[in-house]
Amino acid sequence: MPESGKELTYKAFMNREYAFKHSPFEKEFAFYDYIKKGDVENVKQLMTPLGGAGTGTLSENPLQNLKYHFVVTIALITRFCVEGGMEMEVAYTLSDLYIFKADKCSKESEIHNLHREAVLDFTEQMAKLAKATIFSKPVIMAMDYIYDNLHSKISVDTIAEYTALSTSYLSRLFHKEVGVTITAYIAMKRIETAQNMLKYSDYSPLDIGNYLSFTTHSHFISTFKKYTGMTPGDFRKKYYRSNWNTSEKNMTK
Repeated sequence: MPESGKELTYKAFMNREYAFKHSPFEKEFAFYDYIKKGDVENVKQLMTPLGGAGTGTLSENPLQNLKYHFVVTIALITRFCVEGGMEMEVAYTLSDLYIFKADKCSKESEIHNLHREAVLDFTEQMAKLAKATIFSKPVIMAMDYIYDNLHSKISVDTIAEYTALSTSYLSRLFHKEVGVTITAYIAMKRIETAQNMLKYSDYSPLDIGNYLSFTTHSHFISTFKKYTGMTPGDFRKKYYRSNWNTSEKNMTK
């Protein structure tokens, strides 16, 4: 038996010997499901301290153990929220945001506070989403395809083929439900992604424009300015990681 297998067997044995059990699946599932549904009150009732009894030990270092549990929790929440209808770009940006914040924490109390903040943030966003317009399956499929392919060239014909609808019918349906054309929606989502990358990454505006498949750098600049009112360079200067500095100050108060 491989060494890792021996370790797992030994840990399972010790867990049985000391009657150690992980959190009941039903309760854990209900917690994530309530987040997915945007049910703030039930989430507050079911929320337990991060890394508490029944969650297992992932590191002998208490702070590192909490950070590991935090990352696992955020990963699960993110997937539940995407399944519940949150845009993937929004969900994974939030996930990255909170994991980055956790990495900066130097105290266990900061991780616990961040855990509560993240859980309620995701839940409240899902609550808002529940009140928003419910899109038809073809439109949701089109949105998902766009999210997955923002870094590639996207044509309306390809999206229509993916949804098994004619290009003209999908275009009319999408515009009716979303309020903008598919082409405009793609541009909007690329600019939203570009904004996040300018804020939270070190990639240059040129690299970001190339990554998001803008035909030329000047096209990226003109499109970005159309939707934000400023150039990518000016946006970077104004917003680059400003959220991190604000959050760190708030956490030390």
